[in-house]
Amino acid sequence: MADLGKVDREFFDEYIYPNLGADREDVTLGPQHGVDFGVIDVGDRAVAMATDPVFVMPSLGFERAAWFAFHILLSDVAVSGLAPTHLSIDFNLPPEITDEEFRTVWETFDAEAREFGVSVVTGHTGRYAGCNYPMVGGATSVSVGSFDELVRPDGARVGDRVVITKGPAIEATGLLSIQFESLMEGELDGDAISDATDRFYDMSPVRDALTAAAAGPVNAMHDATECGIYGGLYEMARAAGVGIELETERVPMQPGVREACDFFGIDPWISISEGTLLAAVDPDGVEDVLAALESEGIPAADAGEVTEESGLVVDGEPTDHPGVDPFWGTFEEYMGKLQE
Repeated sequence: MADLGKVDREFFDEYIYPNLGADREDVTLGPQHGVDFGVIDVGDRAVAMATDPVFVMPSLGFERAAWFAFHILLSDVAVSGLAPTHLSIDFNLPPEITDEEFRTVWETFDAEAREFGVSVVTGHTGRYAGCNYPMVGGATSVSVGSFDELVRPDGARVGDRVVITKGPAIEATGLLSIQFESLMEGELDGDAISDATDRFYDMSPVRDALTAAAAGPVNAMHDATECGIYGGLYEMARAAGVGIELETERVPMQPGVREACDFFGIDPWISISEGTLLAAVDPDGVEDVLAALESEGIPAADAGEVTEESGLVVDGEPTDHPGVDPFWGTFEEYMGKLQE
């Protein structure tokens, strides 16, 4: 198991995958490494589910932290193409959180849930010794819809075009620049810092995914979280047993990303990028998907192709899964510098 971050495929295959409880016919998509959600068949309705930590960073301010925490929970199920409908949430809170701080978190969750038509159906809330920020619980988000509208994570087909929204290192840029803005001052000009911190509210792929799926046809979608665009495209290709060729010069790069990544010494292409949607789109639907995303103010580009080969090829060079995301080590390093 990696010291920090998600387990790798080898750990998953050895320890997790062989031990998944009972085999049930109603499970139409079960756990796989690098796949965002699972699906069960309930009365011929597709029920997509995804579980994630409740990730709250008080240093962002509780309202902003709660917005991000909520969108993390919806993002994995949104790439099913089905609109999120329900949420089950467990808060294991640190003893120091005040009632008013929790009120801010929960009222922000409520506002975002109403915005997306999501109902909280069950949960648990309590303060407990030994619980610490930012991981303060877990939650399962649910989408219910038609199997005809479901976008499977293993659905990429040879000939599909690869559409990418927003570009690399959105989350790494947004979080690191806000958390360590004081360390960036004097090293970067004010405009670059402002551009980097502005990436914060790009850190949700929910609207990207629902917009693309509605405009489609879209055959597969994935959120470029840990290990970024390279990791996400590698996982998408592996899930479908295909290859993906990427042309990096065609991928949008948002303002402040390059400057922030250079400052923190991280590779934007393999850095966590919550908010970046990767989509395998039928060639006949590419123009419609790009137009729909543009109408929502979401930058996107056709940046690659699904091929008969296996794995990921970047600018003509075979590229393996990055394995380790530099974000976690960098975050720990700069927390130390902030405290010096």
